[in-house]
Amino acid sequence: MAKAFLVVRIKGQADVPHWANTTLNLLNLEKKYRAVIIPVKENTVGMLRKVQHYLTWQEIDIETTKELLDKKGRKSGYKKITDEDVSKAGFKTIDELATSLSEGKISMAKIKPIKPWFALSPPRQGFKRSTKRLYGQKGVLGHNKELTTLIRRMM
Repeated sequence: MAKAFLVVRIKGQADVPHWANTTLNLLNLEKKYRAVIIPVKENTVGMLRKVQHYLTWQEIDIETTKELLDKKGRKSGYKKITDEDVSKAGFKTIDELATSLSEGKISMAKIKPIKPWFALSPPRQGFKRSTKRLYGQKGVLGHNKELTTLIRRMM
């Protein structure tokens, strides 16, 4: 059973209904190509399914979490995370922070000096599947089993 999900918003902000926009804002996914790590709970899975036509998600492992924190983790002023910031958050190393995030012990919103989301770029060489369809229909939206390869191209 998964402990935490990596969630990425794929669709933009235009023509999004109010109810979906509210749910996406609660998930800290205000803009396109933002990513968050959220612990798995019943209500979060329901929220993801409710707005699955705007985002994609997958269970996250420790290596991907550490790579995201190293490359795309930011603090206020959009500066990179340092070891000092990690120690302010109550962790000894970035590895320890990545482990607790991927095991679902802590949420990104609870870590104070670090921003609760990762700003990603569009994927290098583009999307290989349709961005208008769910994963089961040869698209990238919804529960995507190939999201880690896509994320590596977006970092």
